[in-house]
Amino acid sequence: MAEVETPDGDDSEPRHLPTDRPLSSPPFRWFFIGRSVSLAGSFMSPVALSFGVLEITGSGAWLSAVLAAAVIPMVATMLIGGGIADRYRRDSVLRLTSLGAGITQAGVAVVLLTHQRPALLLPLAALNGVFQGLTTPTLRGILANLVSGRALQQASSQLASAGNTARILGPSAAGFLTASAGGGWAIAADAATFLAAAACFARISLPGRPPRAADDPSMLSALAEGWKYFRTRTWIWSVTLAFAIFNATTMGFWQVLGPVITNDTIGPGGWGLALSARGVGALLAGLILVKIPIMRRPMTPALTAMALAALPLILLGASSNLAWLMTATFIAGIVAEFFTFVWVTVTNTHIPERLLSRVGAHDEFWSFLSLPVGQISASALTEAVGSTTVAYAGGGIGAAAMLLTALVPSLRRIEINNK
Repeated sequence: MAEVETPDGDDSEPRHLPTDRPLSSPPFRWFFIGRSVSLAGSFMSPVALSFGVLEITGSGAWLSAVLAAAVIPMVATMLIGGGIADRYRRDSVLRLTSLGAGITQAGVAVVLLTHQRPALLLPLAALNGVFQGLTTPTLRGILANLVSGRALQQASSQLASAGNTARILGPSAAGFLTASAGGGWAIAADAATFLAAAACFARISLPGRPPRAADDPSMLSALAEGWKYFRTRTWIWSVTLAFAIFNATTMGFWQVLGPVITNDTIGPGGWGLALSARGVGALLAGLILVKIPIMRRPMTPALTAMALAALPLILLGASSNLAWLMTATFIAGIVAEFFTFVWVTVTNTHIPERLLSRVGAHDEFWSFLSLPVGQISASALTEAVGSTTVAYAGGGIGAAAMLLTALVPSLRRIEINNK
């Protein structure tokens, strides 16, 4: 087992980490392999699960229920996930969550392949949501445990490249596998990637966490401190509110209406290509953004551009062909990556480092809390007024939320120093 050694009496910082070639470090190399493998499966899952559920139920309502069953516990776990990641060894947390996700996804695959009762998908999806909610905050801090110095930026770049590759190839592969063999087999492949990732993470052995000092705040106290900072900063919570509206309408409707509408038109293969086009847009934006300086006051342009991310849902409602849909998702990938780049830069610049994770946990929690509302209501609204009206309304509301938030004075004044 590859280990990261520490000096005697110091359990907090890894030793002998490479400063220029992160892949030469066995711990990072195993982490990179495991993360790359699990990402490949994770980007296959949305296509495979959506069309797999439609295959055995033929019901958009069941699809809404299964998606919401995963998101609700994921969101609920986000707030405590950061506290767990700060208190326990991150490699141990990743091993357990990857193993759990692999087992639950294998269960989903069995249900889909054997056409069992769809109700069995609900507890499996919920468990998977819990594991995802624990994984996300753990990933935030583990990189600094594996590499240091100049290698940190290189390692981040290598992981980003792996993520963008998976984002492009995963949905297309899932679409074609689902179209040819069924969603169950694509979910089985996803389960295998999680189990393989768990095996890779088992080859990492980070130092034990240092004992907590007597005056260290409890998990609830830390969250309360983060909440106080969050609620008193209009520039933070206004963006969170905008994304809560966007996720409830544009994103929530997209995740349900997309598979339901395209199931009878371009099919899972076409839907996978549309999602892959978003990955291509994100990759292109990322390559450009690292080479050009960001504007001094970036939040208004970023939020204004983010309104274009509603375009795919609007074109979906208009029954646009695959070429137009791929063009819209490509644009959405560009603007979403641009906004993410700006938001990460701004928050890291203006939020104190000791509060960054706590405030970020509240930002993510309140942003995604509304997502299951959109997922659940999408089918009911479609039954009432039709998919075209729902898609137009969802896209319009999401775009309006971004454009109105761009007018908030404190956001317009936010500055970053590029010098």
